[in-house]
Amino acid sequence: MADPAPRLSASEPHTARQVAESFGSDAERYDRARPRYPEELIRRIIAGSPGREILDIGCGTGIVARQFQAEGCRVLGVDPDGRMADQARQTGVEVEVAKIEDWDPAGRQFDAAVAGQAWHWIDKVAGAAAAARALRPGGRLALFWNAFQAPPGLAEVFSGAVRRAMPDLPFRLPPDARSAADVYVAGFGRVEDGLREAGGFGDPERWRFEWEWTYTRDAWLDQMPTIGTLTTAPKEAVAQALAEAGAAVDAAGGSFVAQYTTVVLTAVRAGG
Repeated sequence: MADPAPRLSASEPHTARQVAESFGSDAERYDRARPRYPEELIRRIIAGSPGREILDIGCGTGIVARQFQAEGCRVLGVDPDGRMADQARQTGVEVEVAKIEDWDPAGRQFDAAVAGQAWHWIDKVAGAAAAARALRPGGRLALFWNAFQAPPGLAEVFSGAVRRAMPDLPFRLPPDARSAADVYVAGFGRVEDGLREAGGFGDPERWRFEWEWTYTRDAWLDQMPTIGTLTTAPKEAVAQALAEAGAAVDAAGGSFVAQYTTVVLTAVRAGG
């Protein structure tokens, strides 16, 4: 999902390491509760790449990696958090623990390098240079983010529940999925600048996918604590917010349909 519009450092969120490294505090929940990505996106990346050797940058618990594995790809994940890497390995994903900016591919080359909900935690220039080193000519870099929207009434209730439990915490679910997506798209220019500065890539393309997902009450309450701004919040306050959010979903019939927009920035390694 899209975390609420980040107020970390609008230009350099990768420097906010406390938040970036907080997701591993409950890696099993993260893996269980976080949304997947549209199958159409996975297949389009594979179709636009020279082969099926995939590098998953910031792989976390292996959510993206397993989607590529399901399509017959061989995937290597790289992630700086050993807790997330351990969870990914338990589900059959090969992972090396490192920041991608410092990672050595040791002569290995890949057909695609992907990053799901992760590139904003990576230095734009150093990360692009690392991806270029790992990709064979014609290989594809694909960076993507999920943007989430609850039904309008519930979105405000969820945001209000967090604000009442944690008044000092900046938290607001966006009014619609397109607005949430625009938060990420607004940063695409900086990402493209990073690709140009690093060198080695052709002109970037932007893709967009619209889809929806039905959440039960329990599934939503399982996911809420994995939102970035809540991963470091006091457990008692989170529990208070979840109780109010759960009551709202109960009142809405026990489930709701969320709208998602997945935005993608992709470029091909020069020389193919």
